[in-house]
Amino acid sequence: MAEFRNPNQPGASQDNRSLFTIMAIMILVFAGLQFWRAKHNPQTASPNGQTQQQQANQPTPTVAASVAGQTIQVPAVQPVVAAAESTTVVENELYKITFSNKGAQATSWILKKYKDSYGQPLDLVHTLAAQTVGYPLSLYTYDPSLTASLNNALYLPSATGNITAPQTLTFKYVSGEYQVTKTFSFDDTYILHADTQVLRNGSPIRALVAWPGGFGDQEDAKSYGGSQVDYSQEQKEKHLAVGKVTGGNTLNGSFDWAGASDLYFAAIFLPDAPDSATVATLDSSIIVPKANRHNGLGHGVPVAPKGEPGKDEIKVPIIGAAVGDLSGHTQTRLFAGPKAVAVLRNVHSAGNKTSLEPLLDFGFFGIIGKYLFLALFAIHQYVTPNWGWCIVILTVLINLLILPLRIKTMQSGLKMQRIQPQMDAVKARYKNLKVTDPKRNEMNAEIMQLQKDNGVNMFGGCVPTLIQMPLLFAFFGMLPKVVELRQAHWFWLPDLSSADPYHILPILMVISQFLVQFYTPSPGVDPQQQKMMAFMMPVFSGYMTWNYSSGLALYWSVGNLISIATQFIMNKTSIGQEMREIAAKRARRKAGEGVNSKTIQGKTVKR
Repeated sequence: MAEFRNPNQPGASQDNRSLFTIMAIMILVFAGLQFWRAKHNPQTASPNGQTQQQQANQPTPTVAASVAGQTIQVPAVQPVVAAAESTTVVENELYKITFSNKGAQATSWILKKYKDSYGQPLDLVHTLAAQTVGYPLSLYTYDPSLTASLNNALYLPSATGNITAPQTLTFKYVSGEYQVTKTFSFDDTYILHADTQVLRNGSPIRALVAWPGGFGDQEDAKSYGGSQVDYSQEQKEKHLAVGKVTGGNTLNGSFDWAGASDLYFAAIFLPDAPDSATVATLDSSIIVPKANRHNGLGHGVPVAPKGEPGKDEIKVPIIGAAVGDLSGHTQTRLFAGPKAVAVLRNVHSAGNKTSLEPLLDFGFFGIIGKYLFLALFAIHQYVTPNWGWCIVILTVLINLLILPLRIKTMQSGLKMQRIQPQMDAVKARYKNLKVTDPKRNEMNAEIMQLQKDNGVNMFGGCVPTLIQMPLLFAFFGMLPKVVELRQAHWFWLPDLSSADPYHILPILMVISQFLVQFYTPSPGVDPQQQKMMAFMMPVFSGYMTWNYSSGLALYWSVGNLISIATQFIMNKTSIGQEMREIAAKRARRKAGEGVNSKTIQGKTVKR
């Protein structure tokens, strides 16, 4: 072989020239071979298709579609389908949502700050009901077969595994003539944003995003009664109870918000475009045990969703709602969380027109109940964190406010007792008249004039009752419906929104109500009627609170104890002593009249 020297040595330059000559000859030979091969062996087609230039010259594949009665050609799309089922978990400090790519819907929606009755984190998804009627964020169309197909398809997710909000999750599905895109955006609140669209041959169809299957805190037969569909149109809210919800009924119009709720939780859609929003109410039923029975999932056990209930079972309603847009492209926020006043008042519809605070529906006396709860909320925020003590403090404050009225009532009662003999004399003159006799009006006029002359207000004794009764009914409608009292403890009471498990407060109610009737003077009231009330009122109060919210029993019992203490003190005053002396004299006189009289042929005569 030729010897190559170091370039720095003498004679090395000649060797370099020889090397460069050899390399140039090899390059020329290689180029010539390539030219000869290309000329005598033309390139064959790729086994996988045409070249890029040939593909560019080819027409786009199309499929036939019918539009407005005419058959046209629309571009075909490549299928987008997941190969297998997968899950994606989205989490922030408030919730942990598990999505399945089967249907691109939520199979679990855990609220971290709330527990079920078994002490486990509360899952807003009623798992067993969802298996029958559908999962949250599923699609609802007016074609049952299409709805089932879209909710069972395997979507391709943009992410799998665990992701942390703020985040965006997109699911896509393309097969045949259908293209579906579902995009969900999350932040650090109870609200997510949903952007869904279903295309058929490139044209949008109406597919609503739904929350169809109730809520996870509905664990026994009683808990389904508070379900309702709520919506707001032009800042006027409406609530449809279970019996008024028609499955598949569509409401069109401008909706600020719409959705479903139970006593404590809600799933409410807030459309981005309220004017073109459409709402479908969903109604179904399942069979659950009459008693709360744990099945490992924290829900009642439906035995035969389409059958008849057995001996220890009952059929209960499952209601929901779906929201879409008339254009077919649905863009909406979804609030899924507790009906807590501090949370709802900060969630507003598009354009900031109205908040979700009207979801707190407290019934006929709702306006009073609302302000009572706001008072409780203020006490909880600034005085004590225990809701039981909040109820006690509010009860004391209410009784202090009506104390002046109670004093006025006693003064009016004393005046009434003083003129009672004169009133009885007037009634005696007219006692033989029939009830329909016009002259009885003269009797009433004389009595009213007598009361007026003596400064007696005939309605004076009713004022405290007229004030307390609306408050009582307002508490009756409010206390079982506020999520803040759900599972709120106070001494032996584990849940102020549920009944006293040991019935201590209802028993205390009966005793205290009897003492209230015993200690409170009732001037002008018939003794027999007074005795009847002394027994009827305690029985009524015990019945009202036996299986009802223990918070109501606490309010009522504390109010009774304050009334007893107040009346006991007032009975020691000069006014109270005079009232009792007058009442005792009248009682002795009536007893004497009974002893010194006898009945002859149906008539009473004095001896």
